Amino acid sequence: MTDVPPATTRPADDAAYRGALTDVLGVLAHGSLMASLRMAADADLAPTLGLKTAMAQLAFAEFKAFSDLTNHMRGEGIDPQQAMAPFVVPFAAFHERTRPSDWLEALVKAYVGEGVAKDFYRELAGFVDERTMVAMTAALDESDEAEFIVPVVRAALVTDPRTVGRLSLWGRRLMGEALSQAQAVAVERDALANLLVGGEADLTQVGDMFARLRERHQERMNRLGLSS
Repeated sequence: MTDVPPATTRPADDAAYRGALTDVLGVLAHGSLMASLRMAADADLAPTLGLKTAMAQLAFAEFKAFSDLTNHMRGEGIDPQQAMAPFVVPFAAFHERTRPSDWLEALVKAYVGEGVAKDFYRELAGFVDERTMVAMTAALDESDEAEFIVPVVRAALVTDPRTVGRLSLWGRRLMGEALSQAQAVAVERDALANLLVGGEADLTQVGDMFARLRERHQERMNRLGLSS
């Protein structure tokens, strides 16, 4: 699991911070829910029962993260449905733009696309209070469920080397779409933008954050045997 920055010391009763906290948890919870639903649907594309099971287990892990997050939100006095509502349309648009055309594209999306999203949320975890950081870190834990994807994709590349170019392009497209989504979340939601600035992250640091996201994307692509 990737380390997260130290938690913020901002008071939980600060109105601006509460708004940002609601957005952070709302976007993360909705992202986990949508990932779970998409992965469950993509399991139908799997060519074997074993791979269907592996993808279903990955979907279940995402749903558990969603459930744990919404429980934490309720404990913080946050209505999960209201917190997630602003992100319904953007997430639907993102998943429509990145709908996989086959099983291998579904695998790369589950590994690379969700990886970029989790890296972004992990960065945000450094700007929240310690209790929330713990809840976010648990939800963002990259467990072994996704590791089955690496040998499956690599084996497919050996079987059909022409797949390398297609999946590499797909991975780069996922990265671009995910970064655009992350930037929209960070900029268009005033509470989140204020969280970054109020957390003493200047524009240079925000730029560094997105540079780190690109580096981690390259690492994932390399593990899959794809060019980034």
